[in-house]
Amino acid sequence: MTRKNFSTRAPAAMELAALARTLTHHVLRLYVAGTTPRCIRAISNIRAICDEHLGDRYELEIIDIAQQPSLAQSEQIIAAPTLIRILPLPLRRFIGDLSDTDRIAVGLDLARPSGHIPHRTGS
Repeated sequence: MTRKNFSTRAPAAMELAALARTLTHHVLRLYVAGTTPRCIRAISNIRAICDEHLGDRYELEIIDIAQQPSLAQSEQIIAAPTLIRILPLPLRRFIGDLSDTDRIAVGLDLARPSGHIPHRTGS
């Protein structure tokens, strides 16, 4: 029986995943409630995250739920600010001012967790 060496395939898979992240176009929708300090911070934080990780490969739509309550209702928005990643799938939601930028970047699949456990190669 032939035994496959998965250790040489893992780096290739990781490289493909990294390449996919660099080529994927993101569509994000941020629901805010006017110009509250939390909403202003959320706008600033998501723009900084996108600029750092996505460059020009994203669309960010900012929706004021006070001006467009029907959109908030159709998306079942219960708190603002709320960020929804529309694309790439699956949908993801983040509530708050997005100030934990590392956590948001990881949640959007734009970065790897900083506390990840390195791969062990034996005992």
